[in-house]
Amino acid sequence: MRRVKSVGASLLLAVLLLATAVHAAEFKIATVAPEGSQWMRDIRDAAKQLKERSEGRVVIKLYGGGVMGNEKQVLRKIRIGQLHGGAFTAGGMAEKYPDIIVYGLPLLFGDLDEVGYVRERMDSTLMAGLEKAGFVSFGFAGGGFALIFANKPVTTTADMRGQKIWVPEGDRVSAAAMEALRLSPVALPVTDVLTGLQTGLLDVVAAPPVGVIALQWHTRVKYMTTTPLMYTMGLMAVDSRAFNKLSAADQEVFRAVMGGVYRRLDQQSWDDDKAARVALESSGINVVDAKPADVDIWRDAGTGVNTRLGNEGVFSPALLAELDRHLTEYRQRASGGASADGS
Repeated sequence: MRRVKSVGASLLLAVLLLATAVHAAEFKIATVAPEGSQWMRDIRDAAKQLKERSEGRVVIKLYGGGVMGNEKQVLRKIRIGQLHGGAFTAGGMAEKYPDIIVYGLPLLFGDLDEVGYVRERMDSTLMAGLEKAGFVSFGFAGGGFALIFANKPVTTTADMRGQKIWVPEGDRVSAAAMEALRLSPVALPVTDVLTGLQTGLLDVVAAPPVGVIALQWHTRVKYMTTTPLMYTMGLMAVDSRAFNKLSAADQEVFRAVMGGVYRRLDQQSWDDDKAARVALESSGINVVDAKPADVDIWRDAGTGVNTRLGNEGVFSPALLAELDRHLTEYRQRASGGASADGS
């Protein structure tokens, strides 16, 4: 009888340990993406697939709509273990990995073809850098170019003088670019922008069309300026401490499932950007073009800021130099009539 009780106790202990192990594999992921958005739908589908393929050992719990706070607050909660990961903009991850902002430096790219050429050669470098910084990611999803949205037409630098222009909280590059042009930046987290537009705290925002629609900012602006200011992208970053507790097999499944989602999101982003622009025009947003002479002034200011902040260690000058080499190579091939792959 004593032997039977001993076996029963051992079995109960094993069940409890198994339950604890399954619970420990729950990844709490936060985002400002609204419930019902395409990102939330895709990640929920991926979470279901991940649970099935890992036989219940890996579970993702999503917190959407900014309920866990802005990006800075999410990073703080990851640090103390309250969360295990989040969906971030590149700027939102700069606190942990400064070089992640290199694609989004102002007026660096002219179009998405240039972006694609550079990313093909440099994404792996940035992914490796994130892992060294303590985060596992699964690829980058392009968000298109940030454009100017305002209640008055913006076609020149003078049009922005005296206007309250949003820059993301902690974004030193954008703030420095605004100051170089003698403009008036107002730093706020993404979660406060809609309120800022509603109350008059903000007059001008720069964001990609897809984001402007998803976050409902388009309901508070009247004009869109088509000049591509900076390239935007998003990523999911998971704390390496939590990820490394998984078995090698479950890590591989996690990477495969989420990597597939982010490849699809990235491919879809080109079409989404075009569709968002059409939707904005259909909603009554007026489209204007910046004056070429002013764009040249903005580009010169951006180049100066990029060089200065790189030298100050805000990001790696060597990484920017590598990007510039790829960009120059692409432009030389394009102007010579050759394709980007050299054929």
